[in-house]
Amino acid sequence: MEWRRRDYRVERPLLNQEQLEELGRWGPAPRARPWRASLQCSRARARALLLQRLPVAAWLPRYPLCEWLLGDLLSGLSVAIMQLPQGLAYALLAGLPPVFGLYSSFYPVFVYFLFGTSRHISVGTFAVMSVMVGSVTEALAPDENFLQNGNSTVNATEARDAERVALASSLSVLVGLFQVGLGLVHFGFVVTYLSEPLVRGYTTAAAVQVFVSQLKYVFGLKLSSFSGPLSLVYTLLEVGWKLPQSKVGSVVTAAVAGMVLVAVKLLNDKLKRCLPLPLPGELLTLIGATAISYGVGLEARFGVDVVGSIPTGRPRRLVPPVAPRPELFASLVGNAFAIAVVGFAIAISLGKIFALRHGYRVDSNQELVALGLSNLVGGIFQCFPVSCSMSRSLVQESAGGNTQVAGAVSSLFILIIILKLGELFKDLPKAVLAAIVIVNLKGMLLQARDVCALWRANRVDLLIWLVTFAATLLLNLDVGLAVAVGFSLLLVVVRTQRPRYSVLGQLPDTDVYRDVAEYAEAREVPGVKVFRSSATVYFANADLYSDALKQRCGVDVDHLISRKKKLLRKQELRLRRLQKEKPQQQAASTGTSIPIDVHTPDGAIKSQDADGPQAPQVSPEPGPAGAAGGQDDAQAWGSGSLQGLGLAPPAFHSLVLDLGALSFADTVCIKSLKNVFRDFRDVEVQVYLAGCQAPVVAQLEAGGFFDASISKQHLFASVHDAVLFALQHPRSGPASPVLVTKL
Repeated sequence: MEWRRRDYRVERPLLNQEQLEELGRWGPAPRARPWRASLQCSRARARALLLQRLPVAAWLPRYPLCEWLLGDLLSGLSVAIMQLPQGLAYALLAGLPPVFGLYSSFYPVFVYFLFGTSRHISVGTFAVMSVMVGSVTEALAPDENFLQNGNSTVNATEARDAERVALASSLSVLVGLFQVGLGLVHFGFVVTYLSEPLVRGYTTAAAVQVFVSQLKYVFGLKLSSFSGPLSLVYTLLEVGWKLPQSKVGSVVTAAVAGMVLVAVKLLNDKLKRCLPLPLPGELLTLIGATAISYGVGLEARFGVDVVGSIPTGRPRRLVPPVAPRPELFASLVGNAFAIAVVGFAIAISLGKIFALRHGYRVDSNQELVALGLSNLVGGIFQCFPVSCSMSRSLVQESAGGNTQVAGAVSSLFILIIILKLGELFKDLPKAVLAAIVIVNLKGMLLQARDVCALWRANRVDLLIWLVTFAATLLLNLDVGLAVAVGFSLLLVVVRTQRPRYSVLGQLPDTDVYRDVAEYAEAREVPGVKVFRSSATVYFANADLYSDALKQRCGVDVDHLISRKKKLLRKQELRLRRLQKEKPQQQAASTGTSIPIDVHTPDGAIKSQDADGPQAPQVSPEPGPAGAAGGQDDAQAWGSGSLQGLGLAPPAFHSLVLDLGALSFADTVCIKSLKNVFRDFRDVEVQVYLAGCQAPVVAQLEAGGFFDASISKQHLFASVHDAVLFALQHPRSGPASPVLVTKL
């Protein structure tokens, strides 16, 4: 086998012709090269696809153990300490037994470790996602459906929990399918329709709903399950009605736990420069409350609701995979899509913030796939939908986390809790979990201060924030999100319908043109009007564009065209009358009778004088007066100009439309521009287009914009070029037809 240099870079062994013949292969040796090249290309593509879809295979082999491992271990432990109480609390928020919050803190986190591209977000249970899941489970499996003789029994509670777990897991599978499907077809851009004011208003309203949903645990009340519009109002009314039935033990427990949590958070803020890691206030509160509840007997003596049994002890206690129930998909599809979009919006927004801060890139489509697989696999193991938590993500970053190894460490710690330590928390009061949830809502509730900032910055964004907040509170989370997105898109249309129109003037000694209303030094070019719109022209604002153009030009074009047409019609009637009267005047001047045509009975036509029969026809010879009158009339009619008709022409002879903001041209836009050309040409003004992009020109050409009267010579690369051409051709455009009227 001989060695040959291939493409001047590497040396590879190639079979010569004799060896090919010995092996019985067809064709000469060079034919083997394209096949080998395609094989190498396919291998490279397969490897690139694998690394794209499984990012852990790209960064884990290059993981610097000595530099990053300690930080990831400490960060993962810190996140797990927060994940434990939040998982238990957010499971109650979703209407599920607390242990399923631990499951949702394990399976999805480990799956995201394999497929995610963000290094710092903490995937797991999140308050907004949990309350959205809770609205679904309580609506489709309310407590009233499982009451026996108006009372709740142990068997009824177990049946209710089993039904809600089936609903939540099926919902998680459906959410995962939506996210994976959208990610594979590169629909990661769908989150761009959720603006920042919309997301912040939505999460603030969701935080209020979360707060209201925890009041039953704080006061120890048994409330009815409400769903649909105004469910928040009904819940508040019922809380106020049953407030005298509150359990003092639950209120005191929640208040003490809340004060401890707030105190620890304030202490962490003051000592964050001195402490290597923040104090685990939630874990300390969890352990202390459990110990006090077990020692004092809060459930037996004061009627405080506790978490109850958490199955542990053997590996088989991990729930086996369970297939979702497809019959539930029809009732869950709308909520699943809303949860999928909201969860991805929260995750990608946080991921991009951390990526920008630490100098790496987050693939939005792969993030969508990673979240989808996390929810899909989690749903098979009876988890509810998850996203990422802002508080845990900040802790993961501040504690020294560098990669998703921190997430894997936290999930393994949660696994130990599930298998060995979960039973220790059976006496944990639910009021403490409610206090943990409420205290963690501080950041989202403080987003209400956006109202003052948006009032000063942008009141349109403030309107989006307020509408989103109100719709989410009053119409529930799913319908509120749909209303918010629809209103936001409607505002975009309204704002493009009312763009800023301006007349441009030239800055002295430059080729720059600016709005004469904003720049005092900008001067309009004599005889040339330059008009610009700040938005693209399309079907929703084409008429408004034409109206604004005619208004800003200072000429009532429609009125001028109407007067011109009336005068032309009057002139035409007058000319016809003169032509009828001219033979009579010529006959009177020569003394001859005017012949008329008479129809005979046999159908023939005979010429007869008006005064007698068979008058001889004499061809009148035009006299000097008649000839002069005919010539004057022909000149008056043939001119057809505004000055010839006694109308004042516009003060400018050329109009330049700056279409630099035009991003596309639909059929309505094309028709509107053609009408502009026609109307201004009727008032003796030439129209030119400037700044059109190549795709827009192609669309104009495909839409039949160019014809005999409008050629591409009316297009210019810049406004200045169009102005220079207009000054050189003040009254006749390029290849413009001359107005000639014929009788």
